[in-house]
Amino acid sequence: MRTVTGRRAAATLGALAITCALSVPTTAFAKDPGGSQFDVEGNNQQDGGKTLESRIVYRGSTGGSGGKRSGGFTPVGDWAPPACWYEPKWTPAEFAEEFEKEWDIPHASGVGEAHSLAEEHYKNGEPYKDFNKSETGKGLWWDAVRDPDREESGDPAAFACDTATFWVENGETPTVKNAVTPEILAQLAYGRIRVPDTEVTLAPRDVTKVNLPTWAWLDKATFKDVSVTASLDVAGLGISATTTAKPVSLTLDPGTSDAETYPSSGECRLNDDNSIGEPYAKGKAAKTPPCGIKYLRSSGDGTYKLRATITWAVTWTGTGTAGGDLPDGTFGTTQDITVQEIQSVNR
Repeated sequence: MRTVTGRRAAATLGALAITCALSVPTTAFAKDPGGSQFDVEGNNQQDGGKTLESRIVYRGSTGGSGGKRSGGFTPVGDWAPPACWYEPKWTPAEFAEEFEKEWDIPHASGVGEAHSLAEEHYKNGEPYKDFNKSETGKGLWWDAVRDPDREESGDPAAFACDTATFWVENGETPTVKNAVTPEILAQLAYGRIRVPDTEVTLAPRDVTKVNLPTWAWLDKATFKDVSVTASLDVAGLGISATTTAKPVSLTLDPGTSDAETYPSSGECRLNDDNSIGEPYAKGKAAKTPPCGIKYLRSSGDGTYKLRATITWAVTWTGTGTAGGDLPDGTFGTTQDITVQEIQSVNR
């Protein structure tokens, strides 16, 4: 049995599907854009009113096992993990049951015609007969899944997977874009990583003086790699990928242009022992810190918002592959800094 990788209906049926889809009463479907899982042409302007649950399992630094963690980090640039993807969902019998349940609605104008097209495609031999029940045990039906948070926010990318439900034989890799592979799992794991909500250590801590260097550092014991593994183990498919984020630098934004950073770029790189910067110690007041800030003007009655952003290099490995790199991620925290004038005594 062939693997379906695209839309197969003839042009005349395609035109009819568009007409049917646009004429479907809105009371029968959800308001969100995107193709229905049973729309054989992928042209529906509204979907089937539900999001299929993912069977992908995540473990690792996902923030789900307790402990204070951040809300994740932001990829550098305009890259983002997939907002929708395709997974193996049903056996032939399960798909038949799901199909009949989803189409158990009044066949009003448009709905009846769309239903007929779908029946021809999956049930009456154009190209599938009886939901491929004769192929039971040899493959599964695949369908689209959406990231629930991005769907809820109305992100258009969550509704971009509009390829109709398709059949994949066991052991085959579908060529449909965003069909689950180890690399797709790695990208999805990226979106689940939660990094430690680590506050940069400063000396002086909260109150400093004009023209007095403020030392900044992160101890290696609290600045560690984090990783998430995503796996999908369904009949005929058992794959996984691990995505790891390694901290590589700390960037300081003083919160004012009246300041100097050390180094001048404001980016403090990782030391050989995986720490950043150098702890302040007695006797170092006159020295220049390897990582820090010098404020040139008082904050007056307020404070400066010091932004400390950690950059994480991200890599992945997966089933049957050495993996590779993913875009760096960043996560920042803000600290209030009071800068006072140094008091002098005139005689």
